Amino acid sequence: MSKAEGIVVVNEGRCKGCGLCVEACPRQTLTMSQSLNSKGYNYAVRKDGADCIGCAFCGISCPDGCITVYKKE
Repeated sequence: MSKAEGIVVVNEGRCKGCGLCVEACPRQTLTMSQSLNSKGYNYAVRKDGADCIGCAFCGISCPDGCITVYKKE
């Protein structure tokens, strides 16, 4: 049996940097970028080497629908 893996895609231009997705992630997969988007907000990014399981808690918690999670087996 293989381990589930998730792919997190953040719409960086729409992200307002609220950090709810970072707090919702049980694996601490996401962090806030040091860079700013075109609206002047730090946006969410996946940490290098992070172990995403595809639970989609980050996407569910995003009030602006900026996160899509794809799960692959």
